[in-house]
Amino acid sequence: MGEFRPLGGKIVTRPFLVLAAVALFAGVLLVKRFVYGIGAVSNMSDGYPWGIWITYDVVVGTAFACGGYALAMLVYVLNKKTYYPLIRSAILASMFGYTLAGVSIFFDVGRYWQAYNLILPWYSQLSSVMFEVALCVTTYIMVLWIEFAPSFLERWNKERMLKVLRKVLFLFIAVGVLLPTMHQSSLGLLVYIAGQKVSPLWQTGFLPLLFLITSITMGYAIVVFESILSSVGFRRPLETGLLAKLSAIIPKLLALYLVIRFGDLIGRGELGLVFRGDMKSIMFIVENLLYLIPTVILFSPANRERPRMLFIGAVLMLLAGAVYRFNTFLVGFDPGPGWHYFPSFSETMITVGLIAVEIMGYLLFVKTLPVLPSLKHA
Repeated sequence: MGEFRPLGGKIVTRPFLVLAAVALFAGVLLVKRFVYGIGAVSNMSDGYPWGIWITYDVVVGTAFACGGYALAMLVYVLNKKTYYPLIRSAILASMFGYTLAGVSIFFDVGRYWQAYNLILPWYSQLSSVMFEVALCVTTYIMVLWIEFAPSFLERWNKERMLKVLRKVLFLFIAVGVLLPTMHQSSLGLLVYIAGQKVSPLWQTGFLPLLFLITSITMGYAIVVFESILSSVGFRRPLETGLLAKLSAIIPKLLALYLVIRFGDLIGRGELGLVFRGDMKSIMFIVENLLYLIPTVILFSPANRERPRMLFIGAVLMLLAGAVYRFNTFLVGFDPGPGWHYFPSFSETMITVGLIAVEIMGYLLFVKTLPVLPSLKHA
């Protein structure tokens, strides 16, 4: 379909240079990390073996990158071709999000030079949840680049290769729906096996299901967020009609999530922890208010027709999902007396640098490749 066009325009703009400076600074810190070791830039410890590199870059970052997964289910599994104009930009964002999450794991692994052992069958721990997550994420990164490959082939007029790829692309799309379903739920399972180290406010057997639901809602929210932001930033027509339809799915999933979340707390007799007034209870309340507000906003058809309300709803939904995952992996996690964790400046700036690289890549690709739909009014 010739529905996509490169945006064109100057690539090296002032914002691009600012992002490049941030990425360069992060690169210098990474040199320090690889020369002097992980302790030179990070506050991680034996008590907190994962910090924001895993919690944000992988656990939150891959959920932010679920737009391609969530939209592929609609377009290819449920045959909702109406949303096809949104698919390439969603896959592009997923591709960068997952690729940088995969790269960030090398920052986090102490003996990164032995990371290849993961794929050696005689060292692989097939019963490990972490192994399943690592394998699924690695495979999904490759699948995403293949799903995005038509943009490269169209740009370089490789018609023959494009025809061949289109004949087999459905296989990769099917795998591309299966893999996030597996590893997003398994991310919840990673916390579950931490047992009593995780506060009862977040520790539950429903963690895999809750992580899966939130990954899908965050996927739809990021599509809405990215579409509105790129329309405003690149001065393109807003895709309000499509986004209004898409965002109607979010409050239904959020309502299901909240029923499971609070039903589980009541069933386990742990609801009283919400009113303790400590840091955990405050963060729980913040997290669930962030879920409740977009649920109310997006339940209203009138609000869904208003770009500003759509944008606010999507941003709050993304914040809610991010806070939930931070709460589950860090705030609600207590390894015992004597252990504390707060990310160091260097640790934080490396993550900020990764985000800068992701935005630079997005700008480069949408300006040079057929990613965004051509300027047709829906």
